[in-house]
Amino acid sequence: RDTRRPASRAEYYDSGRPDRSYSRQGYEDPPWQYPTASYGDHYAYRSQQWQPMAWQDGRNLRQGEPHGKSTNYRDQHYYRGYHPNLAMSPLGKDRMQTYDSYEESHIFAARRERAEGQTLTSDLGEAGGQLREPSLLLQYRESGLSSSSYEAHDANHYDPVLSVTWSSAQAGGPLVSTLAPVVPFKFSLPHVAVCFGAGGQLVLVCPHCPAEGQLAHVELHSLEVILHDTKELEELQAFPGPLAREDLHKVDVMMFCQQKIATSCDLSTQRGRDSALLWKLLVLLCRQNGFMVGSDTAELLMQDCRCREKYKRQKPVANLIGLTDDEWTSRQPGTLDLITGEVPPVVETQAQIVEKFTKLLYYGRKKDALVWAMRNQLWGHALFLSSKMDPRTYSWVLTGFTSTLASKDPLQTLFQLMSGRIPQAALCCGDATWGDWRPHLAVMLSNKIGDTELNHRAIVTMGDTLAGRGAVEAAHFCYLMADVPFGYFGAKADRMVLLGSSHRQAFAQFARTEVIQRMEIFEYCQQLRQPKSFLLPFQVYKLLYASRLADYGLPAQALQYCEQIATALLGHDPASHPVLAQQVMKLAKRLKLSDPLLLEMPEQDQTLEPDWL
Repeated sequence: RDTRRPASRAEYYDSGRPDRSYSRQGYEDPPWQYPTASYGDHYAYRSQQWQPMAWQDGRNLRQGEPHGKSTNYRDQHYYRGYHPNLAMSPLGKDRMQTYDSYEESHIFAARRERAEGQTLTSDLGEAGGQLREPSLLLQYRESGLSSSSYEAHDANHYDPVLSVTWSSAQAGGPLVSTLAPVVPFKFSLPHVAVCFGAGGQLVLVCPHCPAEGQLAHVELHSLEVILHDTKELEELQAFPGPLAREDLHKVDVMMFCQQKIATSCDLSTQRGRDSALLWKLLVLLCRQNGFMVGSDTAELLMQDCRCREKYKRQKPVANLIGLTDDEWTSRQPGTLDLITGEVPPVVETQAQIVEKFTKLLYYGRKKDALVWAMRNQLWGHALFLSSKMDPRTYSWVLTGFTSTLASKDPLQTLFQLMSGRIPQAALCCGDATWGDWRPHLAVMLSNKIGDTELNHRAIVTMGDTLAGRGAVEAAHFCYLMADVPFGYFGAKADRMVLLGSSHRQAFAQFARTEVIQRMEIFEYCQQLRQPKSFLLPFQVYKLLYASRLADYGLPAQALQYCEQIATALLGHDPASHPVLAQQVMKLAKRLKLSDPLLLEMPEQDQTLEPDWL
C-alpha cells in the first residue's frame, strides 16, 4: 500500500512542470480540465492522480501499474463526469454507460464487478466504520498541511472522475460511494445527417449503426426534383441561358422578352409601363442585331405612350411684342386704327389680316407689321420678315413664337434644344403635373442637332431627373440612348450597373434573378453586333447566377456560365480580376463532372480538365 504523502505544490512544480496560473476551487475550472490527446509520459503524476479510486483490500485498483506508465487518454476517462447537469447514480445500480472504445468498456466492467463483489460496508467491518486507508483529505491533514494549503493544492489536482462521500464515522453509518456519470451522447436520439452536393444533390445519411449490424444507408436526392414547384426554379428554367451558346436562336430570346411583358409588367402603373418599355427595347435590339437609330427608338416611345395630349396654344405675352397691357387693350378689334384711320371689324378673316399686314408694309412700318403678324398668329410672315432684318429682331420674334407654346409641348422642347439650351422638360419630367416624358425624349432623339455634346447632356439630364424621382427603368432607358457605360455596385456615383435596377438599394434586392437575365439579354444583343464583345462589370453577376443554378440543381447550365466567364477573362486579362478568376475556378472545379464530355471519358482520364479551366 502506497502511503507516501502526495507531493506538495513546490515539489510538484520543481519537477519541471511548466508554469500554470493557480485557480481557486469552486470559482473557475482547473487549467487541465480539458486535456488534449498529447498528454502522456510528461505528466505521469497527473495520470496517477486521475485514476478512479475504489477501496478493496486496502489497495488501489491501479496500484499495480507503474507510477510513470502512460496510458491512453481514453482509458483514463478524462472526460467522465464533467457535465454538471447529470444526475449521480449509486454504485451498483444499472446505469447507461457510453464508452469511447471497445477496450474501455471491458476495463470499466471489470472494475465495477470487483467493486460490487466486495462492498464498502464489508471493508468497514464491525469496528464502527473505521477505514482501512484514510481518504485523500485525511492524508493531507495527517501530513501536516493546513486546510488552506490543502485547498490551494487541491484546486489544481481535484479529481472529478470519482466522488466518494462518507457518512459520519461516529454514527457508524454505511459508506456511500458514487461514480460521476460519463459524458453523454451529443444527440439524445439518432438523427439524420444532411449536406448539399455541388452536383445539385441533397445527401442524407440515415441513423443506422453499422457496429450493431445495421447496414449503412445513404440517400441521394436531386434538388431539381425537390424544388420543382418553386417560383425560383421555374424562373431559372424558363430562361434560355446561357445565351452565348451556338444552338441558341434569337427568336427564343425575343419570345422570352415578350412573355416577360405579358406576365411580369403591370401596365396599369407607371413603373410597369417603364419596365415593359425596357423589354420592348431588348426585342427591338435583338430583331435588328444590336443596331438602332433614333427614329426607331422614337417610334417605340410613341407606341408605348398611352395618350397623346392636346397642347393648346397661348396668346403671346404683350411685352414680348413691344406693347404694354394698355396698348394691347386699345388695339383690340372695334377700336379706331390710328395708322389707317379705319375702324377694323370685330371679327377679321385671314384675308383681312394678311391685307392689313401688307398695308403696313406699304408705309414702311416693318415693326408694326411684325407686331400685327405676331398678334394674329401669322408666325410664318413674322419669322420670314424678321430673318431678313437684324438678328436681334429675329430673336425677338422667335421668343414671341415660343411663348405661345405650352410649357409641356414637345415643340417647346425641340425649339429650346435647337436654341442651344437644355430643355425645360429634361429638368422637370417625371412629375405628375408635367406629363409623360416619352414624347420629349422622342423629339430629341429624332431631331438631333449639330452639337452632339448638347444632345448628350440633355438626354443624360433627363435620365438623372427621372432617377431622382424613383423612375429607375425610365432613367436607364435614357442612359442607354446616351451610351452611358455600366459601372460597379460599390461605386454609387455610377449611373447604371444592372439594367432596370438601382444599385443604391440592398444587394439582395438589387441583384434579382430577373434583373440579371435582362442584363444578359442586353449583352447578347451587343454580341450580335460585335461577336467578341462583352460587359466586363457584368461577369461577376453571371457568376452569381451560375451559383444560383447550382443551388437549385442545374449544375450543367452553371458550368456553361463558368466557361463563358472564363472565356471573357482570358480574352481580357485574368490578372486584372484575380478574385473573380479564383471564384470561377473554385466553382468550375466542383461542377466539372457535370460536363457530358468528361463523363464519356475513360475513368483514368476524368482527372483532366477542359482547356479553358
